[in-house]
Amino acid sequence: MKDMNEFLQMEEKIVKILKTVYDPEIPVDIYELGLIYNIDVKDGDVTIDMTLTAPSCPAGDFLIEDVQQKVQSGEGVKSVKVNLVFEPEWTKERMSEGALLELGML
Repeated sequence: MKDMNEFLQMEEKIVKILKTVYDPEIPVDIYELGLIYNIDVKDGDVTIDMTLTAPSCPAGDFLIEDVQQKVQSGEGVKSVKVNLVFEPEWTKERMSEGALLELGML
């Protein structure tokens, strides 16, 4: 059970870090926007599956680099790999209630 607890604590720290990454065009962090599909942590190696609001998003490279740099600086993180995925396609239904409220969509 110790390993699971450590995984959850590490995942929680990574989520906090991801909530500091913002799409420059939208005043909501990428986690609340629903752009993070999966976080996998194994022995300090972090793999994140994320998407963009649109495949042609001009901020895509910036966001990926920001995620890599910020997560890499996290305590206990040895390496970070960010996979950009477009399946399933992102829709506004993936957004948190807070994000919808912030953007006036509720």
